Amino acid sequence: MARGIKTAAFVASGIIIAMSFWIDTHCHLDAPELAADLELLRQRAREAGVRHCVLPAVAAAHFEGLRALAHRLGDSYALGIHPLYTPQAEPGDLELLAQRLAQWADDPHLVAVGEIGLDGFVPGLDMARQQSFFREQLRLARRCGLPVILHVRRSADLLLAGLREIGGRTGWQGIAHAFNGSLQQARAFVGLGFKLGFGGALTYERALQLRRLAVELPLEALVLETDAPDIPPHWLYRTAAERAAGLSQGRNSPAELPRIAAVLAALRGMAPSELAEATTRNARQALPRLAALLDARRGDGA
Repeated sequence: MARGIKTAAFVASGIIIAMSFWIDTHCHLDAPELAADLELLRQRAREAGVRHCVLPAVAAAHFEGLRALAHRLGDSYALGIHPLYTPQAEPGDLELLAQRLAQWADDPHLVAVGEIGLDGFVPGLDMARQQSFFREQLRLARRCGLPVILHVRRSADLLLAGLREIGGRTGWQGIAHAFNGSLQQARAFVGLGFKLGFGGALTYERALQLRRLAVELPLEALVLETDAPDIPPHWLYRTAAERAAGLSQGRNSPAELPRIAAVLAALRGMAPSELAEATTRNARQALPRLAALLDARRGDGA
């Protein structure tokens, strides 16, 4: 099929069903709440058409295990220190990150530095400390020639300032994960070279601003993600009252991505297969080593 395989067909109950192929550009498959049946969870995602997952780190202590997991599952990974983990992080963690980026520089499964960034939502976090870790990790990414995966929560302007300070106004690659800023901020990130990650949050009808953003932005700016097990789509969410009544909270996983994508496709008035084609292309542009890994696996018949 021209331009790579983006759709396939499989047989269920004698009926041929078309299926799009997707990339989940952000999911934490090393989270403890997914450990019990992780292999089955990942297989279900593959059966749903999720061809590949990008697994970002959150803390230095997780680097080894995350790399091993990405290799085992046939997925890719990013290394970084999440802003919510900066309170317990040590300067030596940055040294370890630099060492691992150098040690695994030739690992095709290593595709970015991340998840890094700033969080202005959680109370009590030291913003100056967050910024120190963020800027040093940006410098490491530049030194290693790697894209970055950004945590952006009530911090877009500060992140943009840091990106411009370290790398100028052009030349970045990467993904602004779970983006929920203004259209002006979105355009600023895109102008710096970033794609913007959209996931379960846009499935809520009350998320009017986010939905407008997902429609108004050019298709070339969008990638898809689940952030599993976090940010569940609306069909998995339970209110406190519902949980008190005995309804269990659904568990978010990469298998939810095609249904999330169907919401976005409907909002934009396009076919899911067209969205799959575009967001796959966008993910490959944002993370060039991911493109090389996928092409190599296709060449091996994977």
